[in-house]
Amino acid sequence: MTLTQLSYIVAVDKYRHFATAAQKIYITQPTLSMQIQKLEDELGVLIFDRSKTPVIPTSIGEQIIEKAKVILHDAKHIEDMASLSDDELHGSFKVGIIPTVAPYLVPLFLRKFSETYPKVELNFQEMLTSEVLEKLNDDHLDVGIIATPTEQHFFDEELFLEPFLGYVSSMHKFAGKDKLDLDDLYKENLWLLNEGHCFRDQAIKLCKKTNEKVNTGKINFESGNLETLKRLVEQDFGVTLMPYLSMQEHDTRCANGVIKEFNDPVPTRKIRLVYSREFLKKNLIAALGTIIKDSIPEHLKSQKEELVVE
Repeated sequence: MTLTQLSYIVAVDKYRHFATAAQKIYITQPTLSMQIQKLEDELGVLIFDRSKTPVIPTSIGEQIIEKAKVILHDAKHIEDMASLSDDELHGSFKVGIIPTVAPYLVPLFLRKFSETYPKVELNFQEMLTSEVLEKLNDDHLDVGIIATPTEQHFFDEELFLEPFLGYVSSMHKFAGKDKLDLDDLYKENLWLLNEGHCFRDQAIKLCKKTNEKVNTGKINFESGNLETLKRLVEQDFGVTLMPYLSMQEHDTRCANGVIKEFNDPVPTRKIRLVYSREFLKKNLIAALGTIIKDSIPEHLKSQKEELVVE
């Protein structure tokens, strides 16, 4: 019996299909089937009822799979304990990060992290919040960088508060305002990201904070990309909201748009590190958190918590 075999039966139990499980864990189906068959022969029991579609565990198989999950979890802890004894951090480190943070935050800290910890292999995956949490649960990620609260069984660490900014066309009536008020959001059509993006949900919540009668029918366009929303605004179509970091490299000299801060209370979102195991790779998680905090703009290090939109 091997840890690999145990991981295979857990994968088949999750996807209830041998071919799908093999694809998800990047092996061939014959290899997966052969190893599970070997495990069944060794134990003298059937773990899966292959006559059913989708495939399901047998009664004894369910018990074996639950024990396998515990064993695999404990094995990861042993690996982490061993790494903590080393003077230098090393190994693979898988990071899930949401699309409205990834392109703006990662370039700020990537070089410094790589130079400080040259033996750490960083693997970034850009995905929606729901996918980050799912992969953390399945131990396919070591840590996530998200902008919303988590369920109780996750651990999280606040990295920084990121203000919301308004972005309007240079010809828009708001272009001459020194700063925007929250009430302004109710008066205008807002361009928003597609469903599934937490930044979209936060923008809608922010509108509802300013006026409980907000009409979601005013939201008449959706995009999957913040850069698309910028281009739409520059054609004098409405207003959009942007996270602070997304506008730091934005050259307003070449764009027909104006960045607007908000009057107090300034709306913000919390950027967090989130992980599912209390001790798993905690040294790497701590190192990543420290370098991110050191690498963000000075303005964000002193950002006040006035109106956090979750």
